[in-house]
Amino acid sequence: MVSKIIFIVGPTATGKTQVGYLLAKKIGGQIISCDSTLVYREPKIITSKPPSYMLKEIPHHFVDIISVETSYDVFTYYLEAREVIRDLWDRGVPIVVCGGSGLYFQAILDGIFEGAGSSFSLREKLRKEADIKGNLYLYNKLKEVDPQGAERISSNDLKRIIRALEVYYTTGEPISQRQKKRWGIWSKYPVKIFGFFLRRNLLYEVINWRTEEMFKKGAVKEVSELIKLNLSITAKKIIGIKEIKSFLEGNISLDEAKEAMKRNTRRFAKRQFTWFNREKRLEWIDVEDKTSSYLVEYILRNVRNSKN
Repeated sequence: MVSKIIFIVGPTATGKTQVGYLLAKKIGGQIISCDSTLVYREPKIITSKPPSYMLKEIPHHFVDIISVETSYDVFTYYLEAREVIRDLWDRGVPIVVCGGSGLYFQAILDGIFEGAGSSFSLREKLRKEADIKGNLYLYNKLKEVDPQGAERISSNDLKRIIRALEVYYTTGEPISQRQKKRWGIWSKYPVKIFGFFLRRNLLYEVINWRTEEMFKKGAVKEVSELIKLNLSITAKKIIGIKEIKSFLEGNISLDEAKEAMKRNTRRFAKRQFTWFNREKRLEWIDVEDKTSSYLVEYILRNVRNSKN
């Protein structure tokens, strides 16, 4: 019996999906996806969705749950994921959290502010204000309503400034106060976190190869169907949609679309590594030349031997 919730995180294209599946299968567990793109039903190729046999054999939570026409954010994920984790843990079902979305990872590990929902319209309004009046204008507004919270945020970090203002305007309470009320699994359950990585040049080779495979499997056709739909703000961010759409509209060649998709995926992987590399509770595993079976056994041995 595995007595810890196991996380497998890290940059895209490092083999997390396969290892997570084999690990869950070996311990009789279930997978909680920690990937913001897999929640959508329609895209399968450009999101590198787990193959159907994996989804049939092992329950995967937060995969194929909504349409691309529906917005889905980290707060919704947090609320739903914590209930799934509570239920599985109470029933004694081993849990494997697998994915590369840093915000989703942080949300379930350390929590999000209770009751602090999101408002897309408010967020867009604040972004437009920043475009017109500058980041410093919003930062000064934050200092007025939450000086303590503003001290922890750079005046150039527009994303966090907007988030802090969004929390204040939707709840009436400063983000600095709500941070004290967060519910995260780190403080509730025993957890072990593993991060997969490859040296950069090899990772980029894998990303380039995988992108070529996506096009061979029908990425262009998939995107041509997706753009007929009323894509939500969050779905539009999926890598591949913008690049292939530009090709379909005749703005760039197919090769240029491929290169843009490769480049944007490489940049995304770099950002993922930077995010997870700040996490001191994580143990990195260099997955180069290691089989999935070896990695499963390594993780299990490590989990069983760990004292905390």
